[in-house]
Amino acid sequence: MRTFDFAPLYRSTVGFDRLFDMLDSSIRPDWPPYDIERLDADRYRISMAVAGFSASEIELTQEGNALLVTGSKSGNDEKRQYLHQGIANQSFKQTFSLADHVKVEGASLENGLLSISLVREVPEQLKPRRISIGDASGSRGPSGQEPKQIEQPARTAA
Repeated sequence: MRTFDFAPLYRSTVGFDRLFDMLDSSIRPDWPPYDIERLDADRYRISMAVAGFSASEIELTQEGNALLVTGSKSGNDEKRQYLHQGIANQSFKQTFSLADHVKVEGASLENGLLSISLVREVPEQLKPRRISIGDASGSRGPSGQEPKQIEQPARTAA
């Protein structure tokens, strides 16, 4: 397990609190195992091995840029007497930090594998847009029409 002391950086930087918090919380528990895949430029998938959990025992919550996956087992196993217990039967909580504009598109649980589909949806006003360049003479606008003079209504003296 690695640990870093960010105290010297805290003293000489301003506004990087979120970055340092992400670095501090980057050490994750080993269970349940998961994969993060990039399917294309704006689509991702998180796959978690959650054998023994049903869909009703798993909860997904997206709050801002954080995706929280929790699994809680009901206490029905007290009646069983195990000679060997190799399948983890414990509750878990896993948090994923999502980039801006990344949203959960859907989730499915099949054969003990939880698949969470994510998509990046950048709003239209934040997408790059092409700006046309007008005529070099400057007398015509970008649409090729003559500029119009806007007349102000005459003010009356009060």
